[in-house]
Amino acid sequence: MSDVRHVLVLPDRDAAEEAAEALGERFGIDEEPRLVRDALAGEDDAEDAQWLVVLRDERERLDPAELDAFAGEWDGWREEP
Repeated sequence: MSDVRHVLVLPDRDAAEEAAEALGERFGIDEEPRLVRDALAGEDDAEDAQWLVVLRDERERLDPAELDAFAGEWDGWREEP
């Protein structure tokens, strides 16, 4: 098994939570994605934080381009490893 992870970068917590819920419906993932707050460098204000949705893809069945388009629905993107 490989340790492939995808990271979706989203503009706020609401978008990250909505995307995490929709991932299961759209892509049929088994494991719940992790949500991580990513404060921008030098910013202490929670409003200036991006949110990451981290999901494992051990079977390598998720298409990176489809995930990028999916994240774009919430004004986000998929971070390249």
